[in-house]
Amino acid sequence: MTTNRYSITEAAALIASGKVTAVRLAEDCLARVAVREEAVHAWAYIDPQQVLADARARDAESPRSPLHGIPVAIKDIIDTDDMPTEYGSPIYAGYRPRADAACVALLRNAGAVIMGKTVTAEFAMSHPGKTCNPLDTAHTPGGSSSGSAAAVADHMAPLALGTQTGGSVLRPAAFCGIVGFKPTFDAINPVGVKPNTKSYDTVGLMGRSVGDVALAFAVMTRSDAAAFALPPIDKPRIGFYRTLSWAKADAATQAALEDAASRLAAAGARVTEVTLPAKFSEFADARNKVGHYETSRALAWERRNFEEQIAVREKLRRADAVTFEQYMAAQKVLDECRRLVDVTFADFDVLLVPSAPGEAPRGLTTTGDATFNQTWTALHTPAVTVPVFKGPAGLPMGAQFVGPRGSDYLTLACAEWGFRALA
Repeated sequence: MTTNRYSITEAAALIASGKVTAVRLAEDCLARVAVREEAVHAWAYIDPQQVLADARARDAESPRSPLHGIPVAIKDIIDTDDMPTEYGSPIYAGYRPRADAACVALLRNAGAVIMGKTVTAEFAMSHPGKTCNPLDTAHTPGGSSSGSAAAVADHMAPLALGTQTGGSVLRPAAFCGIVGFKPTFDAINPVGVKPNTKSYDTVGLMGRSVGDVALAFAVMTRSDAAAFALPPIDKPRIGFYRTLSWAKADAATQAALEDAASRLAAAGARVTEVTLPAKFSEFADARNKVGHYETSRALAWERRNFEEQIAVREKLRRADAVTFEQYMAAQKVLDECRRLVDVTFADFDVLLVPSAPGEAPRGLTTTGDATFNQTWTALHTPAVTVPVFKGPAGLPMGAQFVGPRGSDYLTLACAEWGFRALA
């Protein structure tokens, strides 16, 4: 087995023991890129010589953290000071920021090897990039963190950073059959990430196991990451929430989630069907108003100077219709819903919901529907998708576990428990 098939935990232990070098791990990842990139198109920028030089530097020093020597792919909406950052837009062709984003700097401080920049939908919105789903290149990988999901799923990198404003980490992770983790809002510092909707934008992680994303999150958020372990879980309290958009889930997804609820209960979880308060009937409209108001203004400079080069310009023009008064009223609705969902979580450790309406759609003209992710992004709650189902075409589908704000490690632990029970 090549080293790029190891989990992060395994690879880190081998690097720390001297049995595997960071260079060997990087070489194996680069070999996979060389074989598969022409078909998958995951990368916006990658320089193999730079990757190997960084890996050699890591081998020459003592391990700094459990991520020491681990290659990490970075979504090209996130600034890097030694690589182009183009935000998926021709407006920024060749652009090089002065500084790393905070999340990239945290990874470098931990001894990670920054492998390159992965394809993003334009400005992390809905216009797809060039990436294909590595499991079937006739299907979308999802978006907007399309390249990050594809790179991890195809073993080009063991870990990737993405960002989520609607469903841009969880949905592509589900479509590509990997683990996606959207932490509590602002848990990973977003400074240096191109803003889209400041009330929602969240830096997230993609890996091939819950343990991998949990370890990476710990390194980026804790001083005791070397001794980190997920909290033990015995009989989690799981709320099965069909959501107000249940009808948008296809028959296979509905059946899979219903079966999952039964299997989790059989495995020892306390599973109860749950609904959210009536106020949530106003939630989707409020969420959209906040998103439209902030996104249309976040790109004010680009719209003034290069509007005809923006693929989603008509969408932005329509978003201009949201007034300041509507925006503030919508923010009040979101604040109230966040308080209400906190109360709901008093009775549950996590909620079980779909990760997406179904498996990855055929074609590359869409990144898919974020219906089952947007709520949790706007509510600022942590959410994890784990690959436990197959759809009618044989492509993966995920189960999504959502926890209360600030309970990231409990949510990850419940997701790991759920994955083991279901997979």
